[in-house]
Amino acid sequence: MMESQQAHRKDEHLSLALATYQQAHGQDYFDQVRLIHDALPETSLAEVDPQVQLGQALTLDWPFYLEAMTGGSKRAATINASLARQAAKHHLAMATGSLSIALREPATRDSFTVVREVNPDGKVFANLSAGADLEAAQAAVDLLQADALELHLNAAQELIMPEGDRAFHWLNNIQHLVQGLSVPVIVKEVGFGMSKRTISRLIKAGVTNINVSGRGGTNFAIIENRRNHQLDLADLEDWGQTTPEALLEARAVQPAVNLIASGGIVSPLGLVKAGALGAQAVGVAGYFLQILVRQGEDALDGELSRWQEELKRLLTLLGCQRFADLPRQVDFVLTGDLYTYAQQRHLL
Repeated sequence: MMESQQAHRKDEHLSLALATYQQAHGQDYFDQVRLIHDALPETSLAEVDPQVQLGQALTLDWPFYLEAMTGGSKRAATINASLARQAAKHHLAMATGSLSIALREPATRDSFTVVREVNPDGKVFANLSAGADLEAAQAAVDLLQADALELHLNAAQELIMPEGDRAFHWLNNIQHLVQGLSVPVIVKEVGFGMSKRTISRLIKAGVTNINVSGRGGTNFAIIENRRNHQLDLADLEDWGQTTPEALLEARAVQPAVNLIASGGIVSPLGLVKAGALGAQAVGVAGYFLQILVRQGEDALDGELSRWQEELKRLLTLLGCQRFADLPRQVDFVLTGDLYTYAQQRHLL
């Protein structure tokens, strides 16, 4: 059976995410964060507990998870099955791509439900636009028996996308969804970062879980501009705040919020640096996706094992028994453009 135009777009996104991986990940912005070594860690590897708590309702066995990647096509179903197997094996949470296509086209649902079928006991996050109504949001949660719902903010992507939305009145709807849903809500960007003003407004709307998702990883401005044959918007390909910049913005607010980071985190050291800047958990998408597609599931299996082992050793080296200890116990210095940004934005 022929797949729909939207299913084809999902495959386009996958192909372009892989094709533009090197361009989008050309600079590791976490290189501008230096952690200060403490020669007296006063702990041991055996004392490290990788579990993290995002509020009372959401416990993760590890502080990193497989961030939203795909769904909605036959190719996406195969990828989601592999990701779900690895999430189950390594006790990692996993988010799906946007379920909007599954709600409109029931034939695509198995590309998402395979995640729960393969990983019946794991932590699974559903994903929808921040403009979704309550009925659709609850349906997405029910379809996956999801433990949380990611609501994505993607105005820049939509405006570059030739068939994208052109109106973005989200804040009141987000508040309504947070109040009405049966599971925790995570409000996330899709790779353009957040400012302290955005974060403050979300907190006032009742949001308690925020993923600042900055520039530096999968770049939907680049992806959608490749798909846009009507208007060249290449000047938006560097739009937004990097993930370290967005984390500094969040620190300046000092919010009573569970802070998540994603966007350009490609190593356990980057993961730990995000934690030192205040992230309580970290989502990783593009880095793991390109390993899976280019090298196979066994390679991803090995890489996830390496991340878990190296993370525990880094926490030991830094004298931290839990990931949540990082922002309290680890000092850092900023260099280059990140230091200049922090100064001009009064974030230090």
